[in-house]
Amino acid sequence: MTQPPNQPPQGGFGPPPDQPPQGAFGAPPPPPYAPQPGQYGQQPGPYGQQPGPYGQQPGPYAQPPGPYGQPQQPGPYGAQPGHAYPQPQYPGAPGTPPPGSGGSKRKPVLIVAAVVAALAVIGGTVFALSGGGDDDKKPVAGQSDDAKNSASPDPTGSGNGGGSDPDGYNDGRQSGEDKVLWYKSPPDAPGSGADAPGMWITDRTAVKAAYKQVFAYGVGDGETAWGPIAFPQKICAVTPQKSADDKVVVAYESGTSSRARCNMLQQLDLNTGAKGWSGTLPEGALFDSTVTLSLSITGKTVMAGRAQSGVAYDVDSGKKLFEKTKYGDACFPTAFAGGGRLISVATCKAGEASAHDEIQELDPTTGKTKWTQKFDKGWSVARTYSVDPLVVYSTNEDKKAWNISTFTGTGKFRSQVSFDEDFAPLCGWAILSRDLQGCEGVAADSTTLYLPTKATTGPNEIVAVNLADGKEKWRVKSPADESMLPMRVEGGKLVAYVEPSYDAGGQVVSIATGGSTHKPVTLLRNPQSTASLESGFYSKAFDWVDGRFFISSTRLSGSDDSKAKLILAYGK
Repeated sequence: MTQPPNQPPQGGFGPPPDQPPQGAFGAPPPPPYAPQPGQYGQQPGPYGQQPGPYGQQPGPYAQPPGPYGQPQQPGPYGAQPGHAYPQPQYPGAPGTPPPGSGGSKRKPVLIVAAVVAALAVIGGTVFALSGGGDDDKKPVAGQSDDAKNSASPDPTGSGNGGGSDPDGYNDGRQSGEDKVLWYKSPPDAPGSGADAPGMWITDRTAVKAAYKQVFAYGVGDGETAWGPIAFPQKICAVTPQKSADDKVVVAYESGTSSRARCNMLQQLDLNTGAKGWSGTLPEGALFDSTVTLSLSITGKTVMAGRAQSGVAYDVDSGKKLFEKTKYGDACFPTAFAGGGRLISVATCKAGEASAHDEIQELDPTTGKTKWTQKFDKGWSVARTYSVDPLVVYSTNEDKKAWNISTFTGTGKFRSQVSFDEDFAPLCGWAILSRDLQGCEGVAADSTTLYLPTKATTGPNEIVAVNLADGKEKWRVKSPADESMLPMRVEGGKLVAYVEPSYDAGGQVVSIATGGSTHKPVTLLRNPQSTASLESGFYSKAFDWVDGRFFISSTRLSGSDDSKAKLILAYGK
């Protein structure tokens, strides 16, 4: 989440604490100082210093007229009240409206944050892939051993292979219920737990990272497809996206001591398990460490984000393409997001009276800046709910406020959510870095943003927000008493996941995005027999691909629970 303004930023915000990396994904539950979503109202907004039509206070974008035509007269850009900080996935996102707003009447909760962190002083600026020297222009990628050399006889220790159902979850299914296709138990993990980041589904394999290994299973039958691939140390970051030809990059730690860094990179082929290029990402300049790392793929580019810079590589060869480093008036890139576009977020003039954030779009091949958008002092970019179209969630610690805003393809402000609501996407904790792409349960298409509300009593709702003006288009209630979370838009329909209850399995439903009727239509109904198991994925990734629903854990507890599952696949 956000850091108190004008204090030394943590992790992705700047100098990181000098402690062992916790991993870019699935970090353990944070201490009470981490900002909680749903705490603060959204009175002030980020975009203009004059009141807008909703009677709001000023917001996050440039106080003087900027290069991208921010309106300076009263207009539709003043921030709206009634929103709050997003809930982390040890749950959520935007939350409780302030008293007196038009939304929820519950009072916001205020948690006072106090963070004390040591600054790591780290030098070194040269990147070298395996076998490479200091030639920044032509680093040499080292070819790793074939995946089969890393295989072990029992990938997960679960003993349940293929599509078999030794626990009998499909026995006695009720009318209308679909079935468990297969499931796998997690590998052994330390008692303190371990990260299990990422989940990638191709037309052949379902691939999952967990602690020090990457596992691959056939999407339909759960048979081991390859590996598992074992890494020398724990996996600390992965690319959430895969390339068009099903490649990903995994990062693992350099050792086990307090000086270990998240800097060892390995490319993998999701369909074959073949290891491609590998390399070591060096520390940057002073305070620019790899204690934590963010990875993303945009087209053929892998972006590796350090604390205050980023390095881009060709996903196929590992060749260094460019570095994104300090620019302008003491602006340090502290976070990146990929996918349809490559987005960079920078902290500028930290600690000074004019401190602020900036967001940029970069050309993924050259690193050239396409556009820059400046945020007002006090506003910090926390999440990207979508990168194409670009939808940004920002927070203001001083004002105890947050804002959801959308941008045009050229980086101009387009709209912001303009009505009171208590939204609740599932967002992972971002303690040492701002995890721009750490939210599940939110979706967008070219015209609409789909956000889940927070359930208080009974079912929640999904609200469709018009990207053109930030106003509500329509909303639909969950068909069950549990929350319904957007997953993706395909074929003109929103696909959503309805979470399980104590006496019913979860559901996958489709909702027409156009027309006047938005009643959820059931695509898949998970069996009641797995309801408690399905509910046990407290920190989770989920996806709907080719008529199958996959849910996996992003954090291993380290307990000896024999019923725990790493990944579950449901289908017809």
